[in-house]
Amino acid sequence: MAFFSAALAQGTGADVEGMLERLADPETRGWEQIEADIMREWSKSGSPAMDLLLQRGNEALAENDTELAIDHFTALVDHAPDFSQGWNARATAYYQAGLYGPAMSDIARALELNPRHFGALAGLAIILDELDERELALQAYRRVEEVNPHREELGRAIERLEQETGGRTL
Repeated sequence: MAFFSAALAQGTGADVEGMLERLADPETRGWEQIEADIMREWSKSGSPAMDLLLQRGNEALAENDTELAIDHFTALVDHAPDFSQGWNARATAYYQAGLYGPAMSDIARALELNPRHFGALAGLAIILDELDERELALQAYRRVEEVNPHREELGRAIERLEQETGGRTL
């Protein structure tokens, strides 16, 4: 059962919308701070208990305890199914555990809830790339670029995949 509104959980207030607009502009200076501010807003569930589960899961991930992280994040998504960052966090834990199927499923849910979640989009692109789904990975990287064009490795990945696929998209 969710104890907070989906709008609050997704950080969709005018402040996040404005930050996302600035982040999408390739000419924006100070984008690192904007990106961090967006992630901080997206990490607020609206419930101290859910925030604690997210924190504990992130701490477990930092200690490479993916099993414990998955447990915390599973409790989080069970109790806060409309909180996209919970799904994205569990996807990250699944990915680190080598469980690509469950990771992809959680990414899909995170993106249903927050289509501009650049972290989930990047995770999707990375997994697709590792699975040799180059054209789909290229599409995902291009979507990340629309939302958050600033990371240098993003441009390199797009360039590499454009060369490998001839720039084709599905």
